[in-house]
Amino acid sequence: MIPVASGVRVWIATGRTDMRRGMNTLALQVQEALKRDPHGGDLYVFRGKSGKLIKILWYDGLGMSLYAKRLERGRFVWPQASDGAVVITSAQLGYLLEGIDWRNPLHSWRPSAAG
Repeated sequence: MIPVASGVRVWIATGRTDMRRGMNTLALQVQEALKRDPHGGDLYVFRGKSGKLIKILWYDGLGMSLYAKRLERGRFVWPQASDGAVVITSAQLGYLLEGIDWRNPLHSWRPSAAG
């Protein structure tokens, strides 16, 4: 897991991203399309056309990192907007990485009584 410090924002790049892109072209997309600083320390999350692969771009102060995750079943839940970015919390990022709907996470089961 990426160690997300307090104060770091997580940005979801809405729409589809060409997953053949590497860290330099994704950083350029952050700078030009999202009008954000890719070296500011925030995390930027991109999703491909199929919805099974995401990439996370992160600058930690020392260098740029690119993380990728592919789901074997299901798809990552993504905002409906076609351009721009959506800010989510680090907790929502955790849900997203687990393949859980980060917009409305539900407990699968909660006990009604002890014993």
